[in-house]
Amino acid sequence: MAESPYLVCLALIEQDGQRRLPLGGKGLTQPIADGVDPGAEGKALALDLLLRLWQQSDQGSIQRLEGEHSLLLLELPMECFIETLPKLKQQWISSGDTKALMAGLRQLAAQGWTLKTAKFSQPTFASWREEDFNSAASLRSS
Repeated sequence: MAESPYLVCLALIEQDGQRRLPLGGKGLTQPIADGVDPGAEGKALALDLLLRLWQQSDQGSIQRLEGEHSLLLLELPMECFIETLPKLKQQWISSGDTKALMAGLRQLAAQGWTLKTAKFSQPTFASWREEDFNSAASLRSS
């Protein structure tokens, strides 16, 4: 892991027929330990992104594109957030190749999580494991 870890929340969505990949991020003082979820920082990032999406829904309907894998939290090096992630984002928006996007994200991320919730319960993180990655990527490859 690079010396400057970064926590990123991103959403794979469609708005009025156009793919979008909004994201938000925050620098971490140290990497998140293996087997530990991103906790309050991750929930805050997800809440911020979801509130922005909710506000943007005034401009058109929003649809998740990858089910439970439409909202991801990833820990990656700051350098990747600045240099590589924007390229992956643009390629996916142009091509719609979710399998390539997920493979690229998998290469960048030290670890990742999806965020799940159920009625009357708090949101919980689930590890973004390899088998999850493969099942999600197979849904929308071009």
